[in-house]
Amino acid sequence: MGYNKIMKMPQPIPYQGSKRALAQTIIDYYPNNIHSLIEPFAGSAAISIASLYYNKVDKVIINDINKPLMDLWGAIINNPNDIIEKYSYYWNEQLGDEKNYYNLIRDKFNETKESGYLLYLLARCVKAAVRYNTKGEFNQSPDNRRKGKHPKRMANEILNASSILNGKTEIFSTDYRDIIFKANEKDLVYMDPPYEGVSNKRDNRYMNGLGRNEFIESLEILNDKNIKYIISYDGRLGNKKYGELLPEHLKLKRIELEVGRSSQATLNNNTDMTYESIYLSENIFSNIDKLEIEDTIFKSIYKENKQMTLFG
Repeated sequence: MGYNKIMKMPQPIPYQGSKRALAQTIIDYYPNNIHSLIEPFAGSAAISIASLYYNKVDKVIINDINKPLMDLWGAIINNPNDIIEKYSYYWNEQLGDEKNYYNLIRDKFNETKESGYLLYLLARCVKAAVRYNTKGEFNQSPDNRRKGKHPKRMANEILNASSILNGKTEIFSTDYRDIIFKANEKDLVYMDPPYEGVSNKRDNRYMNGLGRNEFIESLEILNDKNIKYIISYDGRLGNKKYGELLPEHLKLKRIELEVGRSSQATLNNNTDMTYESIYLSENIFSNIDKLEIEDTIFKSIYKENKQMTLFG
C-alpha cells in the first residue's frame, strides 16, 4: 500500500549526519525487486524511512550499536502516543529554566537510559549530535539558543514515522556484522559507518571505534555472497578531502553527491561546497543501463531542515 506523498517524509529523531536530504537521491540507485533493506548503522533511519515512503522495499531491518537509540525507535514505532506525551511533558517543564532542566534530564538519562529522555536531549543538544564519554555517558551540551522542536510538530513527525514503519520494521542493537551477514540476494544493505564521511574527527556516537580493516573484510564477504549494498563513506569540503577511499579490489563504483553548504559554512561566508560519496557494489552498478554514472556528480540540495549540519 502506498503512502500519501502530501505527508512530508518525517524525521522525528534529530541526528547529526542524517542522510535525510540525500535519501531520495540514494534510493534512486536501488536495483529492482528488492524485498528488504538492511541498515546496520541506522542512526536517524532516514534511508529506511525513505525506502518505505517511496515504496522501494517491503520491509526494513534497522540496527545500531547504540541501544538507547534503538529503544527510542521501538517506542516511536510501537508506542507513539506514549513517547509523544513524554516529550511534550519535558518540553513544557523546561520553559523558563531550559539550561538547568536539560542538565537534569541528561543526568536522568545516564541513570536510566529511558527513551523519552533521549528524544528530548537530541532535540535540545548542540547540532543534534550524539556524544558519549568513555564511561558511556551522554555528555553533549545543550544548545541554549533553542528550546527544541515544538511538541505539536514533534507529535506529527512521530505519528507519521510510526505509520510508515509499523509492521514493516525489525529492530536490533548488535554488531553490524551480525546483521549484514544475514542478508540474502533479495536484500539490499545500506551502510553509513560512523568512522568516515566529511569529518576529520573520531565519531563519539560510539564508545568503541570501528576498524577499517574489519569493515573491508566484511565487504569482501558480501561480495562473495553476491549481496547488493550501497555505502556512504568519504567526502570533501571544497578541495579538502575527508576519509580514505575504499580499496579498488572491492570493485565498487564511487559517486560524489553534491549536498551544498552546511549552515556553519553559510554563517562563516564560506563558499566551498560539500560533497559526500556513495559506493555501489558491482552487482548494482553493472546492471544500470540508463544512467551515465561515470564522472557525473548527482546533486541533492537541502530543501528541508536548514539547520541540518553536514558534518559528523
